[in-house]
Amino acid sequence: MSKEKKNKEEKKTVSEVETTEENNVEETKKDEKSEPTAEEVLQKQIEDLQKELAIAKNAYYKAYADTENLKKRLYSDAEKADKYRIQTFATDILPALDALQIALAGKDINDPFVKGVKLTYDQIIHALAKEGVSPIDCLNKPFDANYQHAIMTEKVEGTEPNMVVEVLQTGYMLKDRLLRAALVKVSE
Repeated sequence: MSKEKKNKEEKKTVSEVETTEENNVEETKKDEKSEPTAEEVLQKQIEDLQKELAIAKNAYYKAYADTENLKKRLYSDAEKADKYRIQTFATDILPALDALQIALAGKDINDPFVKGVKLTYDQIIHALAKEGVSPIDCLNKPFDANYQHAIMTEKVEGTEPNMVVEVLQTGYMLKDRLLRAALVKVSE
């Protein structure tokens, strides 16, 4: 072989070796990039765990808030149920009170039978009052549509307009709630 050919082959071999070395260096760099160090792996795990912790904390706080809101709502509902527990009974007994009032109207209070009816009426009123049921006092007061229903109007001398002149059916309140509106006659 000639010297020239040998030189070419040597140059070729040297360049191949250099190229191979460069490729190896690049592969090593790639390997270093593709395979994270133990520190990088641990840092990534820490970040993932911190994200999971934040999500878990958020879920916990939401569940806690929901539980507190439910507790408050149940307490409020129980308080209202206790406060107004007598409402249906009181509504059912009001017609009996009306009948007793009619029976007492215009009767001689000295009659023993009337005294018995009056005593019964007073006991029922007292028992209802202990539970927070009270009659609405509206006679000779301005008409209030929130607590009264005007059934009639009448022109009355010496009375201002829109005043209650007669109560046809007594209205009742249960603590701060309207149980039954009063039926009234209003002046014109």
